[in-house]
Amino acid sequence: MKSARLGKHTLAEVSNVSTNGFCLLIEDKERFLSFGNFPWFREARIRELVNVELQSPNHLYWPDLDIDLVVDSIDHPERYPRVSRLRAKTSLQRPSRVQRKSKPQRNSRAARG
Repeated sequence: MKSARLGKHTLAEVSNVSTNGFCLLIEDKERFLSFGNFPWFREARIRELVNVELQSPNHLYWPDLDIDLVVDSIDHPERYPRVSRLRAKTSLQRPSRVQRKSKPQRNSRAARG
């Protein structure tokens, strides 16, 4: 899909979608975004995936999904965390356990006599 920005046409286009991810053509270079590295796209509809904007040479935006990506994160996903800050804070916290009040121990028959 061509994205217009300030009168210029910059190219960011989804060229292939598979069960493992999708190919994205940015300018003249094709990149593969695996769903393992970019899980936010796994449940996206095709029409949501193809609606991508190259807002600057290093910034992609999917308005239907409200997803921003730095192009470098596609080239080097190991340098970038895979979860949002909000999700990271909530998912890394241990759930608090409700402490049960201990039941009073019953006297055994042998101890009662």
